[in-house]
Amino acid sequence: MKRRDFITKAGLVGAGTVAASTLAAPAIAQDRIEIAMVSTWPRDFPGLGTGAQRFAQKLSDVTDGRIQVTYYAAGERVGAFDSFDEVASGNAQAYHAADYYWKGKHPGWAYFTAVPFGLTYPEMKAWLRWMGGQELHDELAGEFGLKCVPMGNTGVQWGGWFNKEINSGDDLKGLKMRIPGLGGDVMAKLGASPVSLPGGQIYENLVSGAIDATEWVGPWNDEAMKFYEAAKYYYYPGMHEPASQLHVGFNASFWSGMSASDKALIQAVAAGGDNDFMAEYNAKNGAALERLVNDQGVVVKEFNDDVYAAFKRGSDEVYEEVQTHSALAKKIHESMVNARKIVGDYVQLNDVAYTNKRNAALGA
Repeated sequence: MKRRDFITKAGLVGAGTVAASTLAAPAIAQDRIEIAMVSTWPRDFPGLGTGAQRFAQKLSDVTDGRIQVTYYAAGERVGAFDSFDEVASGNAQAYHAADYYWKGKHPGWAYFTAVPFGLTYPEMKAWLRWMGGQELHDELAGEFGLKCVPMGNTGVQWGGWFNKEINSGDDLKGLKMRIPGLGGDVMAKLGASPVSLPGGQIYENLVSGAIDATEWVGPWNDEAMKFYEAAKYYYYPGMHEPASQLHVGFNASFWSGMSASDKALIQAVAAGGDNDFMAEYNAKNGAALERLVNDQGVVVKEFNDDVYAAFKRGSDEVYEEVQTHSALAKKIHESMVNARKIVGDYVQLNDVAYTNKRNAALGA
């Protein structure tokens, strides 16, 4: 190659590099994404709050600060139950919540957190990822200007804290109980008075006697809330929330304005956060239960078959009403029931059978 040609070509390459670098800086600056994220949890609350805060920080970490999330705990920007409207209106870009809080807007929302006699964690994951659940959630959320991404699960929740023993369905009559979602509707069918309260208001209402009972999550979270100071009996298993799936709900216009790669990145970070949530609850619930029993004198009791039969009667009535709400509500219900049958039967034959055999062989 002639020296003159080499210098000319090298000059062109250099010029191209300069041009690219001149364009890159402003492009990166323009690509910065800022997200105001409200939530339904108290700040630094174990699991629910800290998991949402980890997600917000992780988005910043994996993008070297290009995506910045400003996290607002319940009450810091809006009230816990105002999160939906704050994001749907576009005043904030995202929320972290349990979507069953929005069942008053459409009963279908409850199915994407948890419903009575519904899906466990592995069943929920199968339904959302591979059996049409996410598509149905997208259809429902789209009607309200939202896009919801799974991020967090607490597993099977406990039945709750009671000031008296619950030995039959009749013992639920007249009970004022904090229990949201369709589980609250079931309790109403059985003569109880369900109350929906955000987490930060439960303890004071239980201590004051404004409510007689409450469910929240499970041993790890319930210990942190100190419910043992106000109620003696701790019942399991809860029929109302067999796998409480949490979500990051985005404003739909904001979501549609992001690039495909940013959407995929957010969904990947959320999936990792979802796994971390369930792992943390599994790791910490057992030790917390031991402390509640050994250190606080909590009486752990199992709901008997008579009480569960009452729960089933109440849930049958609730589901009949839900399916008459709309074609979409009916479609969501039928899809969940199909997943519960197909996945649930296999989990029973495989996972549950193995655990039972293992524990029997080990003398557990």
